Amino acid sequence: MNNTKQSTFMELFKKDVNKYTQKKGMFTYLSWAYAVQELKRACPAARWGVTKAEDGAPFFKTDCGYFVEVWVDVDGVSLSQVHPVLDNRNQPIEKPNAFHINTSLQRCLAKAIALHGLGLYVYAGEDLPSVEKEQPKVESKKTTTVEVKGIPDDKMMDMLKYVAENKELGLRQLVANIEQKYHVTKTQEKEIAKVLKSK
Repeated sequence: MNNTKQSTFMELFKKDVNKYTQKKGMFTYLSWAYAVQELKRACPAARWGVTKAEDGAPFFKTDCGYFVEVWVDVDGVSLSQVHPVLDNRNQPIEKPNAFHINTSLQRCLAKAIALHGLGLYVYAGEDLPSVEKEQPKVESKKTTTVEVKGIPDDKMMDMLKYVAENKELGLRQLVANIEQKYHVTKTQEKEIAKVLKSK
């Protein structure tokens, strides 16, 4: 990837889109309308489209369900995203109607834009299996301790690298971005602050 294309990705990646996100159930979404708005502000020549099936339909029917595909071109780099047709609980729809297809196309568009960097952090961890929340640990009748899990040790280095590469966002924004996926403990916040202060 040449420097211009890499810098476009980084420019889009560094944009803060938290004010445009919405929490629905256990997922955070970036509205397709805001994704398009911010993409066109940064890259006015960006374009996108829907990949159609052989019969011209804007969706694909397979043995395992219905899917849509959207491509987005930014600075000559075209990336596509395939998305299943899901209901509002993120469950596959056996017989989708036009509204379901349209909704999935819009979700797919937001994710295809994210592949170019804009709001990519919003979708981090979305593909991980869901884990049931652990019950708080109670040590005795007199003392109750609640275990608060922060960023897992195996992910902390990645988070600190992210912080080092995005210092200009500042402590509050970086912590807010990371908390889209993980709870940041006070100790971890101090480590992040140290990285921000380092040269």
